[in-house]
Amino acid sequence: MNIIKFLDEFTSESLTQKVSSRRDVFGTFGSLGKKAALAAIPFGMAAGSGKAFAQTNGNTPIDSLNLALTLEYLEAEFYIRALDSGVLPAGRPEDVYNQISKHETAHVEFLKTNLGDAAVESPEFDFTVGGMFDPFNENGIGQETAYAQLLALAQAFEDTGVRAYKGQAPNLMGTAFLTPALQIHSVEAKHASEIRRLRAFVLGETLNDNALGWITLNNRGPGMPEATQAVYDGEENISQGGVDLVAATGFSATSVSQSFDEPMTGETATAIASLFIKTDSDN
Repeated sequence: MNIIKFLDEFTSESLTQKVSSRRDVFGTFGSLGKKAALAAIPFGMAAGSGKAFAQTNGNTPIDSLNLALTLEYLEAEFYIRALDSGVLPAGRPEDVYNQISKHETAHVEFLKTNLGDAAVESPEFDFTVGGMFDPFNENGIGQETAYAQLLALAQAFEDTGVRAYKGQAPNLMGTAFLTPALQIHSVEAKHASEIRRLRAFVLGETLNDNALGWITLNNRGPGMPEATQAVYDGEENISQGGVDLVAATGFSATSVSQSFDEPMTGETATAIASLFIKTDSDN
């Protein structure tokens, strides 16, 4: 999956020319196997921390919670930096980002506290992906374009978070973390809805199937480039528990798809998050 291309669409030509080699590297990301994707993010061993887990395949409660924690680190820092950037318009956009920021920080603290010594440390994030784009307007891309990037990133992050929490729920069955994880899942869904509505307003879209506060079929929403499609693949599912709900209820596939969130694998969530995590070669 080439997430970089979707960011490219919101970026000036001068910025994209600076990092063509990095674009080439991520251009083949979709062909990476599971081990390569997991190796891109230090879930099992935080850099310099000396902490390691017996499993790094996302199939244990500890792995699942550290995957969640890493995604929460990503989102928490993103919203803090967005608020500090001066890019957000005053009023509802700033209010929404401020409230989401509080939620993400609370999620980080909850997971860190309960994981204790097993918690991975926060990676170092690069939301410019080596200069590929400029969501905080640090390189003068312009407030309007930077704001479009902030919204596109937020939607991708939130939609990933919603599906990732659901995908990890089976690994938390029988533990005390299942209920709070599902509670966080519901909050992330509210975030995704609010961000999508902000994007619809900026894009001048009416609240039709392409701009509602939830995912319809596998539609990534208005203005989201094709390269983000992997975040939404599978959402067109119309069968639940082995029952074809279109046939059983007579409702349309659109209505059925809107009624259920679909899980995302830890592998896919890892692949998305890893694009924004600095590696030793970036330093």
